[in-house]
Amino acid sequence: MKSLTEILEQLEIKYDVRFSYADKTVKNISLSFNESLSLVGALKYLKEKTGLQFNKLTDRFISVETQKSKYKPNDYSLQELEEVYIQNYLTKGLGKTIDGTVKISPQEFGILPGLSEPDVLQTIQTLPGITSIYERISNINVRGGTNDQNLILYEGIRMFQTGHFFGLISAFNPYVTEKVDVAVNGTKAKYGSGVSSLISIENSNEISQNSKSGVGFNLLSIDGFSKFQFSKKTELQISARRSFTDALLTPTYDAYFERIFNNSELGNNQSAETQLQQNEQFFFYDASAKFLYDINKNSKISANALVIYNRLDYDLNPLNTNQTASESRLSQKSYAGNISYYQKWSESLNMNTQLYVSNYRLFGSNLVPSSSLQLLQENEVLDIGARVDFLKNIDQNLKINFGYQFNEVGVTNLEDINNPRFRRFEKEVIKTHGIYSEGEFTTKSKKTYLRIGLRGNYIDKFNEFIFEPRLAFSQKFLRHFGLEILGEAKNQSITQIIDLQQDFFGIEKRRWQLANSNDIPILKSNQFSVGLNYKNKGWLISAEGYTKKVSGISTRSQGFQNQFQRAITVGDYNVSGVDLLINKQLKNFSTWLSYSYSKNDYDFEFLNNNNPFPNNLDIRHIVSFSSTYIINNLKLSAGINWRSGRPYTLPLGNLQGLKEITFNNPNTERVSSYIRTDVSARYEFQVADNVHAEVGASIWNLLNNENNIDRFFTLDSNSNIIQNDEFALKLTPNFSFRLKF
Repeated sequence: MKSLTEILEQLEIKYDVRFSYADKTVKNISLSFNESLSLVGALKYLKEKTGLQFNKLTDRFISVETQKSKYKPNDYSLQELEEVYIQNYLTKGLGKTIDGTVKISPQEFGILPGLSEPDVLQTIQTLPGITSIYERISNINVRGGTNDQNLILYEGIRMFQTGHFFGLISAFNPYVTEKVDVAVNGTKAKYGSGVSSLISIENSNEISQNSKSGVGFNLLSIDGFSKFQFSKKTELQISARRSFTDALLTPTYDAYFERIFNNSELGNNQSAETQLQQNEQFFFYDASAKFLYDINKNSKISANALVIYNRLDYDLNPLNTNQTASESRLSQKSYAGNISYYQKWSESLNMNTQLYVSNYRLFGSNLVPSSSLQLLQENEVLDIGARVDFLKNIDQNLKINFGYQFNEVGVTNLEDINNPRFRRFEKEVIKTHGIYSEGEFTTKSKKTYLRIGLRGNYIDKFNEFIFEPRLAFSQKFLRHFGLEILGEAKNQSITQIIDLQQDFFGIEKRRWQLANSNDIPILKSNQFSVGLNYKNKGWLISAEGYTKKVSGISTRSQGFQNQFQRAITVGDYNVSGVDLLINKQLKNFSTWLSYSYSKNDYDFEFLNNNNPFPNNLDIRHIVSFSSTYIINNLKLSAGINWRSGRPYTLPLGNLQGLKEITFNNPNTERVSSYIRTDVSARYEFQVADNVHAEVGASIWNLLNNENNIDRFFTLDSNSNIIQNDEFALKLTPNFSFRLKF
């Protein structure tokens, strides 16, 4: 017995076709199937066994609907314009749409190396051109950009915190997440900000036919979720997760803790590992809720709420009883919520409206009783937004999207020292008005697609209008080939900076900061790419070349730890590169090889004698090879990741008396190459009627390679130059167990 969804996916791979259907149409349908049937024979058999209609729209596209369904032409155009035309992109649950956006469906997701459970933001890093140089999901680098240049939306709400364990684990529950859209270029005009990428995370917007729940645990936390209906028109979706790291230590926790705190102020202060474990307490939790209400067939309303929390209490008790203990506290929390309203005014006009609020607060406190020194640091962001969005279908092939968006963002920064007395408090606010319009055209054959849009932003603080053109074009030719052209201009007025490398103990040293008229201007980017795809008989081969320029970057946001650490100036970075992918899919087997080459250079007018030099994130070569194998209820995966080392600056010596290091030319040296091997496995079985269990196991960095991901130099108290190396995760096992009912 196989699910109908799985059967349709096998037919898509075998016969190079694409099925279009609503999830509820094929949901909970399982049957036996003869895989030797021809496509015509398979469709006839499925129609007889399921009672569904299989309508051939084109030579390649087939719609699946109930016999009672009576879709109008506009219904088809709404659904087909965003069809996934590369199904099972890399692995099950990943797809690429006709406009270049990658769609991730966590509920249908297969398996990836090194993960015992799905992780939304880890999954994104399998895509060509996307990585995390620091191996943290709170620091995702898209085509050479920093993490703050990614627009990360949860239910349309901008998020300023995305991870637990200070960046090692995604804070978004994959078991209630319905879809994730990732766009690295050619972003739709309705999305502003985020000069490097868009990552949009959404839970289900449809009321389920049946209630469902699940609970589970891994070696860090326990979680649960539930979806239940109050009536045919209402549904509540809830989820919660909490770590047990404050009560029970595991090998996974030890590896994560060493990774985060090894080079931090707290890690450097520890006297012994056992003492540190006795005197530190760390935990995290998150919770979400979504309420759906279908007012009638033409209108619906939904409301969301999300909370994310991390907390570390660290007390260092020296072995020397003559010394006094120190106390440190670090917390990171986010609250977010929204209300959305959908209205279908006619068969050709829809409207979506939304009001939302997003609040993020990072707080650090360090008390040293022996010196009566107390340091307080705080960074807070409050984002209030509203949007009204219209979608007008002109005909079956053309639609227009237009609307208005308003955002008011306030950022507060506090630093308070009692001895000597120092207090700095800053609060800034920026209001942005955005209007946009976009036309989207596709031919009936789905071979030609074009989207052209324009967004205009007015930023009141600077009295400045900024216009952003957007472009997405694709053309299929010679049956199996596809050409893709993407382009965009974007801007953002909020970024992350580093005042001192040991801010917030060096653990979460980046703080959000609004643009100003001095050293932090508005970021602006221009990007253009051309790609070519070949897809046939389970093979997918793609190549995409791109060029991107981001102007207005501040030295304070780049994390310099060389001669430019205290420099305050503004410049650009220019990156150009190519992403290659080869993917082969068989019946139960998928393997892919990806390669990314990029050259990423800074251009600061007043630094390095006005000569460009390598970006701190300049990783020239990235290679990834992975395979997944699914047999019945067992999923296996293994992969190898390799990349060239990141640049650093070599010291020449130190200036005696001034206690400063003299450095060589910036970023001319590189740390050793990074290589990591991961494996994972998951097995699902039934334990009772309507109760399924899943057990998973994974090992990250199976060969326990010592991967150096950063190198910088400091002076000790005797003015000796000290080399500091930061290492990635060592061998890290994990185990998970879940029940779904």
